[in-house]
Amino acid sequence: MRRRRVLAAAFAVAAMFAVGACGGGDSATDEAVTETETESTEAETESTEAETESTSAQPLAYFTPWDAGAAPVDCRPTDGSPLKAAWIYVGPHNDGGWSQAHDEGRMGVQEALGDKVVTTYKENVPEGEQVGQVIEDLIADGNKLIFGTSFGFQDAFVAAAEKHPDVCFEFATGYKSAVNLSQFFGASEDTDFLAGMAAGAASKTGKLGYLASFPIPEVLRGINAWTLGARTMNPKATVNIVWVNSWFDPPTERKAAEALIAGGVDVIGQKGIDSPATGDAAKAAGVPWTGYGRDHSEGYENVWLTATVYDWAIYETSRAQAVLDGTWVAGNYHGNIADGFVSLAKYGQLVSAETRAAIDAKKAELAANPSSMFTGPLKDQSGKEQLPAGKQHTYGELMGMMYLVEGVIGEIPAG
Repeated sequence: MRRRRVLAAAFAVAAMFAVGACGGGDSATDEAVTETETESTEAETESTEAETESTSAQPLAYFTPWDAGAAPVDCRPTDGSPLKAAWIYVGPHNDGGWSQAHDEGRMGVQEALGDKVVTTYKENVPEGEQVGQVIEDLIADGNKLIFGTSFGFQDAFVAAAEKHPDVCFEFATGYKSAVNLSQFFGASEDTDFLAGMAAGAASKTGKLGYLASFPIPEVLRGINAWTLGARTMNPKATVNIVWVNSWFDPPTERKAAEALIAGGVDVIGQKGIDSPATGDAAKAAGVPWTGYGRDHSEGYENVWLTATVYDWAIYETSRAQAVLDGTWVAGNYHGNIADGFVSLAKYGQLVSAETRAAIDAKKAELAANPSSMFTGPLKDQSGKEQLPAGKQHTYGELMGMMYLVEGVIGEIPAG
């Protein structure tokens, strides 16, 4: 079953201290896969629809090749035609969250590189065997650069990378590698911590709620960071978590959020949840909300606090340009606040000037030292010491995180 596959992969990450972590949108539906191709002249690249600014291809400060001495993989078109690049989404491209943010990144690549590229996406691709066939179809159509955006696509990407050594594969956000397969994600725990600060300050009771997708390291880091941020503002705050076991299931998400609110939480957040359905429940109840993946400051003004958001085009534009230049090599990218890959969405009206100042000060610290909220002394929810005083989690430990910090109410489900 898909949930077992996700959990098995999570424990593999924990055991290997490997690269990457969760990922984005997933859909349990059997909707037909759809595809859209975009050229620079199409209206879809207009900023009013894409909601993204042009991102120039820049060197990536936080990219590390798997093999420092590896020769570039040449994925350029052989006939001098534009580079065809494809994105695969597990949910709809307009899901209001993860997949839509990735699609905005795709359009940012198109806008930045113009007629040098032709971009394509396929949406509503279920995790499982169908992914491999979607990849084969894209390759048959001439795509030489393919981006995967959901954790459950990973095995299909690994198999395709072995089968097609002349195609460059980019994956968010897993942990497996190949000479023509890169992994990319970022230190979203930093902005999750900052969003948690806004949530902790907004709570009057100290009882907060949180919706989570699957118990894999990236989601666990988000829960823990958000909780630590909330407890920075209110040391006695608690965070009650609910696992929805899906990346994209708006009805289930809303019901879970409503249940948390009915149970007495007065602020709510989310991680790995692709839609704004949690915000819909919060809006109906007048409960402050931190989102995830996209800026929903418009439309939820009365409850909006802030959210972790990503600028996917920062990475993807640079990588597409590397293919065009014949310099593409596989590796790992872990962007952060300093390079703008992760950031906070606009503050809502509920975030006071005092809270904004506290968040901005902490943001500067995290930009200088990413993930430093995970510095000891740090205990898990059972009281066991996870970090002694002064020690900070290593990158590998972060990528394999499988515990919940003090203040979290709820458990990590068994595999």
